[in-house]
Amino acid sequence: MIDEKRLKVAEKYFKETLKSCTMCARNCKVDRRKSQGFCGQKVSAKISGALLHFGEEPPLVGQNGAGAVFFSGCGMRCVYCQNFAFSHLNHGKELNDEELAKIFISIQKAKATTLDLVTPEPHLHVITSALSIASKKGFSLPIVFNTSSYVNVETLKMLEGIVDIYLADIRYTDDEFSLKYSAAPNYWTITKKALTEMYRQVGPFKSEKMRGLIVRHLILPNGIAGTEEAVRFVAEELSSSVPISLMSQYFPVYKAKNVPELSRKITKQEYEKALLTVEKYGLHGWYQPLEEKEKGVYAKSLHISI
Repeated sequence: MIDEKRLKVAEKYFKETLKSCTMCARNCKVDRRKSQGFCGQKVSAKISGALLHFGEEPPLVGQNGAGAVFFSGCGMRCVYCQNFAFSHLNHGKELNDEELAKIFISIQKAKATTLDLVTPEPHLHVITSALSIASKKGFSLPIVFNTSSYVNVETLKMLEGIVDIYLADIRYTDDEFSLKYSAAPNYWTITKKALTEMYRQVGPFKSEKMRGLIVRHLILPNGIAGTEEAVRFVAEELSSSVPISLMSQYFPVYKAKNVPELSRKITKQEYEKALLTVEKYGLHGWYQPLEEKEKGVYAKSLHISI
């Protein structure tokens, strides 16, 4: 259940933050009431879609799917972004808090297992207000904060008692690579602090409680993602009880096709090395078979007019 007192404090905090935005680690400090930040957002929330998503980790999907809301804009600029149309090019429809609250309620009525907020950082002022409205109307789904982890600790502290599940990436373990391939200065430095705060709040993910931290790691070609250090950090500096979701679906899309070291899929040897690394550090979680083909329907439209 959402801590209503903390939600009110967070709502006020994020609305104040609009005056000099630091919601994500980009720290634009732009007055978003007057102009857009690096993420392309101003005062309204913007989403590209809301649907029942079956491609997330199994406990988040359950029987009926995760109720995913895909927010536009991002504080990073990954050259291989699969969602570049709305993450980079800012496609989507603007919504106010009442409209977003209706979507949250519709997701619950569709019997989703969770509310999956995808790249929510630039929109936290509207999200917290929408949650306040929705909770008064009976909204009670577990809330998933689906994040790149490029987020300030101060932002995360405001979400304590609101977010149930942190679904958090480790994209890189080298700040030079994050700058080169995602235009994200100090990514690993920031992400280590962010993950530590997430873990402090919710601990390792437990499906019976629908609460906790799950770490995602996308294997990139040529060791660019730093898998060994990512796994070591989770096991030794967080906990070996934190599940890791090892993702093998990398495909060179968007600008990555023109970056030689990222212009191919990962090899079988790279995939197997990553699996052995996870085993070496005694972690558990979910792993995608390298040659897995899509089967059936992975997403269902909620038929929500946005």
